[in-house]
Amino acid sequence: MTRQSSRARYGGDLRDGERRKDVAVGIVDDHPAMILGMSAVINTFPGMRVSGAASTVETLLAGNGKLDVVLLDLQLADGSTPRTNVERLTAAVGPTGRTRVLAFTSGENAKLVREAAYAGVAGMIRKSESPERIMRAIEATMRDETIATPDWATALLEDSGFVDAHLTRRETEVLARYASGQTAEQVAKALFVSRDTVLDHLRRIRGRYAAVGRQAPTKIDLHMRAAEDGLV
Repeated sequence: MTRQSSRARYGGDLRDGERRKDVAVGIVDDHPAMILGMSAVINTFPGMRVSGAASTVETLLAGNGKLDVVLLDLQLADGSTPRTNVERLTAAVGPTGRTRVLAFTSGENAKLVREAAYAGVAGMIRKSESPERIMRAIEATMRDETIATPDWATALLEDSGFVDAHLTRRETEVLARYASGQTAEQVAKALFVSRDTVLDHLRRIRGRYAAVGRQAPTKIDLHMRAAEDGLV
């Protein structure tokens, strides 16, 4: 990745007097060497900086809650669960309005991967991937894309009822209304929530479908998926 291409990804040239804010990245891992190594890698890429790193989510949030993306190890020595950690991180408000979580793992424990997926991570990237691929995964996460690796898909496909069992009641309601033709604004008004909340639900729904090989990037695709699952 060149400096020019990375700059272009973050919105092109700036007007005089403006300064683009770097993507604030957090790392949660209980191996100090991994934190040091990833911090060094991330900080060499333009447009990104490590703003916090810790061995637990609690420590990370206590020191810096303003993070755009967090690389989260799913198996930590403090005994915390992926679900709890993801929920705490996604509830934090980052510089762009929320914090996104990317599972950063060796991938050998499918149960932990599924638990993280159900809790709403943006996807998974292996620790063994090249620095270039990890940086691209962080950038894609910032664009609200789902990072669905083969390990990720395999772990979820082992649970044949993934979509039916793990679309929440509210997600099902949002999808049914949106796929039936309502706009995001109309869904928000009907459910007494904000438009941003509806869009966040739709992002998670698309991610869940993409993770099991049933991509739904457009509204028409979502209608098809909802029809297949008997929601419309």
